[in-house]
Amino acid sequence: MNITATMVKELRDKTGAGMMDAKKALVEVDGDMEKAMEVLRQKGIASADKKMGRIAAEGRIGSFVGEGFGAMIEINCETDFVAKNAEFIELTNGLAELVANSNPADVDALLATTCPKCGKLVSDVIKEKIASIGEKITVRRFVRYEGNTSTYIHNGKIGVLLLTDNKDETLSKDICLHIASSAPEFVSRADIPASVIEEETRIEMGKEDLQKKPEQIRAKIVEGRVNKLMAQRCLVEQPFVKNPDQTIEQLISGKLNIVKFDRFVLGEGLEKRSDNFADEVMSQLKG
Repeated sequence: MNITATMVKELRDKTGAGMMDAKKALVEVDGDMEKAMEVLRQKGIASADKKMGRIAAEGRIGSFVGEGFGAMIEINCETDFVAKNAEFIELTNGLAELVANSNPADVDALLATTCPKCGKLVSDVIKEKIASIGEKITVRRFVRYEGNTSTYIHNGKIGVLLLTDNKDETLSKDICLHIASSAPEFVSRADIPASVIEEETRIEMGKEDLQKKPEQIRAKIVEGRVNKLMAQRCLVEQPFVKNPDQTIEQLISGKLNIVKFDRFVLGEGLEKRSDNFADEVMSQLKG
């Protein structure tokens, strides 16, 4: 039977399924609309797609480091309860490993990648997890390095991926821990854009406590303040979290150099759910 665009649209409207999923279901049952709806419900696809409009700002950060490469990923869901679910943790860690091994260009490329362990597209794996777990699940972002890579994940909520020029597992782990705790933005002063320094200088120059001071004195005070602010934001100038009497630069001197790092904080910048768990349970019971 010829599956028309009108039929596909009708099934999508009734189930909320994606275009390709709707077409496949219709083909499978030779155009029978009721059977196609049943197929989608059995596969969990209809309910999965309907969940994609929800807010997903919880979740987990996972990582994987191999020999000479590594990756870190953030997967979002709707509740912290699900984020602690063994099935969700396994999904996050598995996708981190897949990113590390397959090196996809972006999230869309990852979703179009076939999982070697199950032979399914990542997008289909996620739909199946949505159906079984019952919450919206999205891949938000990932990063991948090649070289001497180290990682640290704190309770699935803060993640660090670090690249160094020499291999020192113990020292690299300590640096990752420090980055997670102290939240530097740059490796060194050389990495700070001039626009950042200019903006901080402008802000400091405009502060009320300096307005009555002579211009020359004010400029020197501002320069000192900005230098202090930049030192706080540079990894190598920060006091080592395990030994504040020593900077990171002193810690790594003669041992290795830090090439770059990424620090993920779960859900940063995302809209959070405003409803509470009790309200959610009641809404589900009423629905």
